[in-house]
Formats: sequence, structure tokens, C-alpha cells
Amino acid sequence: MTADIFSSADWSAPPKDMGMPLQALWWIRKGNFRIGPEWEEAHRIVQTMEGVPAFDWVHALLHWIEADMGNADYWYRQAGKKRSAPSVAKEWEHMALALSETTRN
Repeated sequence: MTADIFSSADWSAPPKDMGMPLQALWWIRKGNFRIGPEWEEAHRIVQTMEGVPAFDWVHALLHWIEADMGNADYWYRQAGKKRSAPSVAKEWEHMALALSETTRN
């Protein structure tokens, strides 16, 4: 079985063949959806490709985590998306599923 964002949470780093937006999501989950070094790594990843919808979408989630909803909403608009879940964890799951489908092909 190939490792994915759902089966590799206990690893020390994301799988090398995982797409960058998924790697950012991986770091978010690794950090238990809190601000800290994992959040910083995820933020560094998404900032490298600002303007690319998948990266901007994950960027929105990062700012939701820090409760900066104005900034989160900005990044959702940049990504052409809206919040679709009532919590950060549920939104993470929605994003992970959607981005996994996009990057598997």
C-alpha cells in the first residue's frame, strides 16, 4: 500500500512523492491543527506558490487555525473556494480528500 496523507501521520516527515499542497496539509495535521513549528513549515510551503489555487486554499486553512478569519477569507477568495466544514479538522479532511484526488492522476 502506498503511503498517503491519511496513513503517514506518524512519520517524521511527509512522503517525498506527496504533492506540496498535501505536504502542507500533512504538517498541519502533524501539528494537531495548532500554531507551532509544523504550522510554520506548512506556511512556508504555501507561501512558495502563492497564486496557485491549491496552495492558496491550504493557506486559508492556516489562517483559520490562527483565528485570523479576515486573512483566511482572503485566501479562500484567492483559491476560488469557500469554507465547507464547521471546524478546522473537518475542513482539513475535506481538503485532504479533494487534493488527494487531484494529485493521484
